[in-house]
This record gives sequence, structure tokens and C-alpha cells, in this order.
Amino acid sequence: MVAALAAALAVPAQALPGGCTGRFVNPVTDVCWSCIFPLSIGGLSIVPSPSGRKDPKNPESPICACTTPIPRIGIAAGFWEPARLADVTTKPWCFSNLGGLKIAPSFGIGDGTMDVESTTVAGSNVAKWNIHWYVYPLLSVLNILADFACFEGGGFDIAYVSEIDPLWNDDSLSALISPEAAVFANPLAQAACAGDCIAATAKLPLDSLFWCAGCQGSMYPLTGFVGTSTGPQQSARLALSRFAYKLHRQLLAQGTMGSRALCKTYPMPIMRKQQYRFQATQPTASVKGRYACPPIGSSDQLPGTGRYLPVIGNDLGYLVWRKRNCCVL
Repeated sequence: MVAALAAALAVPAQALPGGCTGRFVNPVTDVCWSCIFPLSIGGLSIVPSPSGRKDPKNPESPICACTTPIPRIGIAAGFWEPARLADVTTKPWCFSNLGGLKIAPSFGIGDGTMDVESTTVAGSNVAKWNIHWYVYPLLSVLNILADFACFEGGGFDIAYVSEIDPLWNDDSLSALISPEAAVFANPLAQAACAGDCIAATAKLPLDSLFWCAGCQGSMYPLTGFVGTSTGPQQSARLALSRFAYKLHRQLLAQGTMGSRALCKTYPMPIMRKQQYRFQATQPTASVKGRYACPPIGSSDQLPGTGRYLPVIGNDLGYLVWRKRNCCVL
């Protein structure tokens, strides 16, 4: 009843420029279910991606043994799981994946901007994005795969809102958790990101270039401020990539890929970009084609990476897919 009421109240807002826009994600029509592929056992691809999406390297052995969370001998499976939802919006407290619901607290913080015209900085465009991070264990909720040792339990929940995070809203404070950012603030380090852009678009991003977000720009600083915005999709995906990295740096997100993840997740303070794919859900869902769920850093100019409606507003939503290697019973 609450969901239906919120959806009904959100309908008029979609027609108002500048208002909070969005809709609830339909798990049938708004999810790119082909993004779950490739499926692998050990180093062998059992079900390849129908769209030719590339897969990170999987553990070679098909047999695995674990002592946690329960003692077991199983099969080393690899797949992609829809695990999180994210709102990316310039409007504070606008929850686009909750039907365009806007929560208006009594304190005015979190204002965002999206300026596509020239600013006082010559030749530069700027943007400021807010991120809302949802726990969204869709495979467990729908009971598609029932191996409890491989999937987190629980249900849908709001896990993090950036408006109240001082580290997300201040470049200087963000240096407290990413002091290495100063090392990569130079033209030579940034020039290397061109290679990451090509690799992410053609195949997979380069985890060795962890300071790069490929075609979107620099991964640092870990804030919502984008100093060089070429468009809403580019700067929104960059902000989301930074936010995911920030969660890893704060140990609020874990590693789920590779041999270390077969038995349990593990701390990954330097995020591996190959672990994630971002599928657009707002304002329109991207559910078909190779680039329906592109990896971090791939070109946002390719078909299927998402659509933006500038007349309606700047509220975008993404379904976060993560690579999962697990010892399946």
C-alpha cells in the first residue's frame, strides 16, 4: 500500500521540470537479465554472454573447499549478480528509484548542480551529484538461486545517503581516506587514463590503473564534484564509480571476485573496477545489447549505455551488477 501510494504521488512530479523524477524498478522489464552471463565453472565458461560481454579471470580449479561460513566442498562458480541500486541526482533527497519520492528534512544540505554551460572557469563545466545506495539482493529476493552460502540475505533497504556525508561533499576532507590522490594529480598520470578508456570500452577496465575511471575521467577526488563534465551520463557514471570506490575505501563494500572470494567476501580498499557493471534504470531502463550494463570507464557514447531526458530533469538511476565467484554446494 505504501509503495502504491508513493508511486501515485510521484506521477505529477515527473511532468514538472526541476522536480524529483523517477519510478520503481520493475524486476521483470527493467532488469537486463542477460547481464548475469557469462556463467563459469572454474576457468571454463559454461554459458557465455549472448551479447559478447567480457568476463574477468575466474579461478582455474572447478573444485573448491571452504570452512566458512559452513564447511563444504563444492563447485567454483562464477556469475554476475544484481546486488545494489543507486540514485544519482543533483537534487538533494530525491530518491528516483523509489518512484521519484522526495524526502525534505528540516536542514538544507546536499544541494547539487549540473551546469552544462561555460562556468567562471574558462572552458570547463562542473557538476555536483548526490548518491543514494540501496541494498538490492535481487536473486535472493526472487529466490532464483537458493544457495545461502553465496548470496547475502535480507531484503531491500536504503544503505547510504551522500547528503549527510561530509567526506563526499568536501574535496579536502576526502583526502583523509584517499591521501594518495595527490600523487595522481598530474598530466602524466591522467594521460594514462586514455588507455583505460580504450580497454574498458573494448573489453574490461585496467585494474592496475586504479586512479582512472576510463572515459569518464579521474577517480579522484572521492567526492560528488565533477570538475570537467561533458554531459549528465558521463559525470553521473563518474560520480557513481567514485562512490563505489569510496565505499570500498571505508570497508563498507567487499571484494566478491577471484579465488579469495570463493568462501567469503574480503576487504578490498583499492577497488577492482572489473568487479562492477552499471545498468541504467532511470529515466529509462537499458536492458538490451552488449553495453546495457557496461563496465566502469567504458564510453558513454555507445548505444544502450543509458538515455537522458534533459527536459524532465537530472535524476538518474543505476542497477549495480557485481562479479561473484563462490563455492557452490
